Amino acid sequence: MIDVLVSILSNPSIIIAIIAGVGLIALRKSASDVIKGTMKTLFGFLILQQGANIIVSALVPFSAMFTDAFGLTGIVAEDNAIAAAVQVILGKETAFILIFSFLINIIIARFTRFKYIFLTGHMMFSFAATMAIVFHQMGLSSTMTIILGSIVQGIAMVVFPAISQSSVRQVIGNDNVAFGFWGSSWVSLSGWIGGKFGNKEQSTEDVKVPKSLDFLKDMSILMGIIMVLAYGITATFVSDAAMAEIAGDVNRYQFAIFSALEFVAGILILLMGVRMFLAEIVPAFKGIGEKIVPGAKPALDVPIFYNYAPVAVTIGFLTALVGGLIVTFMSSFLPVAVLPSVIGLFFMGGAAGVFGNARGGLRGAIIGGFFMGFTFSLMVALAYPLIDLSVYNISGLWFASPDAIIVVILIKLIGLLFGIGL
Repeated sequence: MIDVLVSILSNPSIIIAIIAGVGLIALRKSASDVIKGTMKTLFGFLILQQGANIIVSALVPFSAMFTDAFGLTGIVAEDNAIAAAVQVILGKETAFILIFSFLINIIIARFTRFKYIFLTGHMMFSFAATMAIVFHQMGLSSTMTIILGSIVQGIAMVVFPAISQSSVRQVIGNDNVAFGFWGSSWVSLSGWIGGKFGNKEQSTEDVKVPKSLDFLKDMSILMGIIMVLAYGITATFVSDAAMAEIAGDVNRYQFAIFSALEFVAGILILLMGVRMFLAEIVPAFKGIGEKIVPGAKPALDVPIFYNYAPVAVTIGFLTALVGGLIVTFMSSFLPVAVLPSVIGLFFMGGAAGVFGNARGGLRGAIIGGFFMGFTFSLMVALAYPLIDLSVYNISGLWFASPDAIIVVILIKLIGLLFGIGL
């Protein structure tokens, strides 16, 4: 039974389908409308997921090329691999934290003014594993680890969306959805910083170009050109041996160009899924809000914001990558060298670009993305000594979610205050 519940809660598509169906039933929709609404919500989300998968598959070889081209060594921030690896030791604790924290989230949303229901399943799973790790390393029993981990995660699932909601309104113009992602506070902060130095009237999506370059106003064309250049230049500096391992028998520039175009195709698929998904989930969720948890808002994953400023996504990613690289080259002054986590920098940097654009236009997107990349990588480097993952036979990896790292730091400080886990 526990395995079934964990499987459901850690699979966001199942959660989304259930939520949509329950919401439509609560609104007393006909059986036909319930089936159509549930299935279209699920299809939209699956399209979104497939777009994200294509993006990741295109970024993985880029990350490998980048590391070889510039001779980088160090740790990579990657939550999901860590969460999977610790299940052999902390599988029971992770599972119970995941289940109980979701129940606590619903109770808080039902009886307090924090009306957010966190629906990003894979992030719930990674955060549950993080809580299991931090309390386990503080020497607490399995029972106390589950109790404290569930309480902390359940509270975090409403607090972080609440912190970000004012920024979400700046981006989407309403309160229909919230930000259910363990980097939401830092994305929002990055956007706010960008807004302090920018002009929201000069949007990334309205940049003026000469008529002869009018094709650059098409987001997909602009993104394609930028990414082909980024991949192509990087491929130039990759060693022959590494390139052969990454690309096989394919010419390095052919491989780079088509990987870059695959990345752009993933973005376009993702944006199509976002539009379809939001068109269905928001009306369906009204049933939850009206009948079960009055005023509830679905806290959803980061890609739902990309559709509001696609050009800003590219700008935010590239400037975040620059910020992350600066921290990598500062490694001699830090506890550990943090390699640019290209996948994390894309998803968070892209969002920082969107949030920065909403508050500060083009300049806000540039500054917001850079601030995100620089401070995120710096946070990982400085917090690295707090948790020793080698006891789980994990090397070369560390946590990648700013919100989770913030919570870990707070837990460790409280433990220090009470003499726990020293």
